Amino acid sequence: MTVGQIICVGLGPGDPELMSVKADRLVRSAQHVAYFRKPGRRGQARTLVDGMLDPGAVEYPMEYPVTTEIPFDDPEYKTLLSDFYEHWTGRLVELSQAGRDVIVLCEGDPFFYGSFMHLHCRLQGKVDVEIVPGITGMSGCWTASGHPITWGDDVLTVLMGTLNEDDLAAGMAASDAIVVMKTGRNLPKVRKALARAGRLDAAWVVEHGTMKKQKVCKLTDVSEVELPYFAIVLVHGQGRRP
Repeated sequence: MTVGQIICVGLGPGDPELMSVKADRLVRSAQHVAYFRKPGRRGQARTLVDGMLDPGAVEYPMEYPVTTEIPFDDPEYKTLLSDFYEHWTGRLVELSQAGRDVIVLCEGDPFFYGSFMHLHCRLQGKVDVEIVPGITGMSGCWTASGHPITWGDDVLTVLMGTLNEDDLAAGMAASDAIVVMKTGRNLPKVRKALARAGRLDAAWVVEHGTMKKQKVCKLTDVSEVELPYFAIVLVHGQGRRP
């Protein structure tokens, strides 16, 4: 019996035209397509491939059991997500053993803070897995800002807004260029950390980078206390130049 393959395709930062040629080809030829989403939502990855899928393709929406309803450090959060990933690992293995190739859609790059990583580690030794890299969301955002993120010997640090304020401030103070992901409701904490590190006036916000609703502005011009899910805070490096 022919065994199928699991192929995770990075869709890039949000603009469908920024998908790789390989990603485009695989998505258009797919007969079995899986993607993550919140319950009741279509999902960003699925939305990105509107009009690309074969009308006969079978879809497998993988709905998270929890996202932000409970704190990520709550033991229940880890248990719920672990069970979710175990379930879909088993389901993908079943599809593969039935001879089906499954394309798993992933925003950005699958190996850069992507949910598929949690399936990837569980699939090892059970099925053939291929990863198709994609342009990261942060790359799309700093390009949208119109300024290079790093120069010369600049050190770039990627921080999560979910870190505590002390760790954020320390990371910001020690780096030349900064990317803060997972800002959302953590924006007030991120602001305070940037101010403590002396970087607040240099910070930018990019919402929905490369997408139709893209918005770019200085963080000091933002009055909101919470940002959308697809928002990144940037501080550009100013390093060595010829």
